[in-house]
Amino acid sequence: MKTSRLTKVITLTAAVLTAVAGCSNGGDSGDASGSTTVNWWTWSPDQAIAYQQCVPAFEKANPDIKVKITNYNVSDYFTKLTSGFVSGDAPDAFMNSVTFLQSYAGQGQLLALDDYLKKDNVDLGKYAIGTEGWKYKDGKQYALPMDWATGALYYNKDLLAKAGYTDKDVAALNWTSGDGGTFWKMIKHLTVDAAGKRGDQPGFNPATVKTYGLGNLESTGDPFGQNAWGWLLPNDGINIPDKSQWATVFNYNDPKVVQSVKLVRTLANDGFTPKLNQFTTANSQQVGSGKVAMVVGGTWEAATYAGLKGTKVGTAPLPAGADGKRALMTNANGNNLWAGSKHPDQTWKWVSYQESEECQTTASKYNASFFPSIAASMKALTDQQTAKGTDFSVFNNYLASGELVPCPVYNNGAALTNAMTPQFEAYFTNKADESIFPKMQDQSRTMLAEGK
Repeated sequence: MKTSRLTKVITLTAAVLTAVAGCSNGGDSGDASGSTTVNWWTWSPDQAIAYQQCVPAFEKANPDIKVKITNYNVSDYFTKLTSGFVSGDAPDAFMNSVTFLQSYAGQGQLLALDDYLKKDNVDLGKYAIGTEGWKYKDGKQYALPMDWATGALYYNKDLLAKAGYTDKDVAALNWTSGDGGTFWKMIKHLTVDAAGKRGDQPGFNPATVKTYGLGNLESTGDPFGQNAWGWLLPNDGINIPDKSQWATVFNYNDPKVVQSVKLVRTLANDGFTPKLNQFTTANSQQVGSGKVAMVVGGTWEAATYAGLKGTKVGTAPLPAGADGKRALMTNANGNNLWAGSKHPDQTWKWVSYQESEECQTTASKYNASFFPSIAASMKALTDQQTAKGTDFSVFNNYLASGELVPCPVYNNGAALTNAMTPQFEAYFTNKADESIFPKMQDQSRTMLAEGK
């Protein structure tokens, strides 16, 4: 679910991708000393620093290989990457979003890892989640999962206590597409206007809200609300893509989907959550200042909330369905090898080391900026952070209980995001009504077929 910034730039690369195939000639990354430099890119400054901690041990074990890690801002990253495919000087390996698997693999820009995996007898079972999402339609493995991410409820403990709620109350919340369940009831009660009236009390004034019960849920940056409201639907047995792998249609006009999205919009219209783009400050600042009582945030924010000065923040699982079960989407970024690299063997050595328990443990413990995909490394990070007072039990329980499901993989991701984003924005800003959803569904069917 760590894609809120990433999805905003997907559209910038859609046009470039159509001109990429067949343009690679492979850049030279050797030097006069006879050593080989492996270039690796990421859009995450935190992970760039974290993985830099693995470089000394790798270069000591492989003195003929040097590693250069480069971080580009997410707003430029994919444009630079696809331009590199065209000019033939893309990095040897790079961090990637599964959104681009179809485009890059379909155009021959990614090197399949199967031969390397077999040669080195790599046990894919060590990865807790994410490997299946990086298999292309040809059945080949094109990346190993680097991390995983999903969501949780972060809440201002003092504000919830004043409203009469305990930590157990938050952990036991549920949601349904019918009426929003106990989650919606809590959001309304936590909302307070300038006169001290709560959202579920007579006389509440939505025009003078002092504290919103929940941060905004009206994400527009991807085709199925992964960054905000999308997690609600699977918990009630609702799925927008008709298949988890290579969907043929997005069921936007399903009555339960329409009802769910309408509930989210009504929550903002009635003053219980801020409206889309109302706040420009980070979620953590909204919680710390008391502007909102709770937010839906990502796994990567856990350490930030734990270290928030002056505010006690609790962490709870995202509300379950009415039956108490969860099905939470998780996003696993992948480590791809560029098919145009002149040094694939040396690059594989670096990538396979990155994907080892030793490196993932070292990197994740350095700044706790990501949850490692290897279960043993995740345990090491959890133990370290527990000693520092950061509670990761919610996230580990997700894994242990089998509540995580991979994000859907589908064709034409960049173009679909480009097409659906303005339509969701129009809906959530009350410039369009539910009549747009049949059109969006038909449009998705056409675009998913075009991307094959």
